[in-house]
Amino acid sequence: MALKATIYKAQFNVADLDRHVYLDKSHTLACHPSETVQRLMLRLMAWGLNADEELNFTKGLCDTDEPDLWIKNLNDEIELWIELGLPDEKRLKKAAHRSKKVIIFAYGDNAAPIWWQQNKSKVTQYGNISVVYINDATLAELEAIAERTMQLQLTIEGEQGWLSSGEVSCNIVPEWWHR
Repeated sequence: MALKATIYKAQFNVADLDRHVYLDKSHTLACHPSETVQRLMLRLMAWGLNADEELNFTKGLCDTDEPDLWIKNLNDEIELWIELGLPDEKRLKKAAHRSKKVIIFAYGDNAAPIWWQQNKSKVTQYGNISVVYINDATLAELEAIAERTMQLQLTIEGEQGWLSSGEVSCNIVPEWWHR
């Protein structure tokens, strides 16, 4: 018998003072049985850090042709491709050619620096790929916030984020490896 996805609901309020974006949006996310809660929360955080009315979650793990999040225009062209993890060279090339802008959210304190050293030259050859690193301590703090139903507030200023849910909060300081 196949395992079923766990459903999470988040009411997400974002105040991005750097970009002057202020949104309040509800999300219903399925946490695939092979996905950790940390990765689920990183998906939510990636949405918050790039908040836009048009930014949508995709089928992600269930469809290898899609990123984790994207913005598509009215002509069905991908404006923004957001990928979580450490994509291989083939995936980097696909993302760069199919989208105007790509953001990779790399994570994993042990694997990510090695991946970056191996892929730095490949990433930099494309003019539209950015790489941001989120450390394991931040992922653990995000996991501590996770609940099946969440009321999240994210304030972004000076390229830092402060995420809170009730009494629990987390400081997010993304480390940009390439822009």
